Amino acid sequence: MNTKRIVILLALLIIGAGCAFFGAVTGTILTMNFVNNQQPSSELSTLPQAATSEPNQLFVDNSNIETTITRVVNQVEPAVVTVVGTVSGRVSFFGVSPDQEVSGSGVIISESGYILTNNHVVEGTDDLNVIFNDGSNRSADLISRDIFSDLAVLKIDGPIPAVAKFGNSDNLKPGESVIAIGSPLGTFRNSVTVGVISATGRSIDSGKGYSMDDLIQTDAAINQGNSGGPLVNLAGEVIGINTLVIRGSGSATNAEALGFSVPSNTAQKISQEIINNGYFARPYFGAAYQSITPRMASFYDLPVNWGIYITDVGSNTPAKQAGLRQGDIITKIGDFPIDETHSFVNALFNYEANQTIQLELIRNNQTITTEITLGEVTYQ
Repeated sequence: MNTKRIVILLALLIIGAGCAFFGAVTGTILTMNFVNNQQPSSELSTLPQAATSEPNQLFVDNSNIETTITRVVNQVEPAVVTVVGTVSGRVSFFGVSPDQEVSGSGVIISESGYILTNNHVVEGTDDLNVIFNDGSNRSADLISRDIFSDLAVLKIDGPIPAVAKFGNSDNLKPGESVIAIGSPLGTFRNSVTVGVISATGRSIDSGKGYSMDDLIQTDAAINQGNSGGPLVNLAGEVIGINTLVIRGSGSATNAEALGFSVPSNTAQKISQEIINNGYFARPYFGAAYQSITPRMASFYDLPVNWGIYITDVGSNTPAKQAGLRQGDIITKIGDFPIDETHSFVNALFNYEANQTIQLELIRNNQTITTEITLGEVTYQ
């Protein structure tokens, strides 16, 4: 091969490589410009109609979302407080244990100074204080609480820095962006975490004979101390009250990003009744019972796998007035059978105090139906 031909071949190779490199670089730049030149959107752009010639695209303008989050935090954060309680020391054989300090979060929901938080934050406390976003603090009084929804209402006197606004939790969809604000570990006041709604309508077993139903699941980080703080949408509305997180135990069941919140519609109903009446009334039955499971039914040769076995009937109670007896097996409350998906307590909570409902029960191997007028119980 002569020298001239070698030079020509080398030139062609260099030109080809340069074109390939230029094409690759140009392609990268075009892709970036394509993304960056999209029209800004507050959240997610809608998919174009099928009749248009534009390709389907789903685009997020990160800078705009960050601006929205910052705006929402600035709007809601002044209404978020740290709740600090003191649990007095207990006397035991070894002496008196020292006082303990517990903490959580809360959100101001009224110009009159009412604050919504979790029951487990204030349960057992003797003194309560709230710390505002600016670091100032004020004493608070416990108005009332509802252990089954894990909600409590406090009240403070004096000027109110801000009031949070409730949103409609019935309209929530998985994938919506949400913001959790609270005081993790009681130290990092008004921390902000961001995530999405993972699911709605979740049920979590409380371990106390009832489940917490209709919870919002989110992957926004919720830690100890966040309890009672608000879960907020991008409109700046409180759509949930953060209440618990599941982390699992053991290497095989470890879990991340499993936070749960009480829906705002539930929280608003309960808190408003507490504000209006000083308490939230739950229906009262008036009998002691043992829950029946398939294992228990098999062991004791019971006629049903699910239900409750009445072990005692209180005097002058709704159960006594309805004629219930020890040994009765209740299998249905109103429209709700008692089974693996409906505990007795949760079936009962579908009805109001002082409401008359039907019970289906087994007595002496006979299925009978009777009525009961539910009483009223409150937790101060």
